[in-house]
Amino acid sequence: MSAREGESEGAEPECPGGEAVKASAKGPARRADARRNRDKILAAARAAFSEGGETSMAAVSRRAGVGMATLYRNFPSRRELLEAVYADEVTALCEAAQLAASEGETPAVALRMWLWRFFAFITAKREVATELLTQLGGDEAVFGDGRAAGLAAGRPLLAAAQEAGEVRKDVTLEQVFDMVVAIATINGDAEYVEPILQTALDGLLRPSSA
Repeated sequence: MSAREGESEGAEPECPGGEAVKASAKGPARRADARRNRDKILAAARAAFSEGGETSMAAVSRRAGVGMATLYRNFPSRRELLEAVYADEVTALCEAAQLAASEGETPAVALRMWLWRFFAFITAKREVATELLTQLGGDEAVFGDGRAAGLAAGRPLLAAAQEAGEVRKDVTLEQVFDMVVAIATINGDAEYVEPILQTALDGLLRPSSA
């Protein structure tokens, strides 16, 4: 196995004679710069898709303020960019569950906060998901992984709310997910759709918590 093959991600190369120490001055700075470029590209792609603007690779490059070489070094294909945008949003959704748990006044409030975040995730990523499905040739495995991660993050929120007697116990998180997804796909603007979600979430509460 070569030295490069033996490296762990983000670790200094284990070169003999202290070579890693000699390279350390520039290494972290380069990695930080590469990370910033990647983050800028993902932010530009997210914004382009959410706004419904031009989403070509050239447009994303211009919006991010990086060259095409930098864009393709990070994401060699449009498919890889789409997968990264989707995965990044799934990560944010999971982190939002932890934030809701710490900020919610009650378990039911925490669950409700997070389900609104899930609703925003679904509505904002509709175009990304549609194109990604096309790029993947109909293979929905990536979405299954995202759903599994979301369920794992949200399950403690529902369990806490049910154990506190604030949310009805005859529903699973899978059912709640499917309900929110169905509402998010209703044809209409936010003024039309959001009251429907509000009503559905009210229906999750036990009478004493409504």
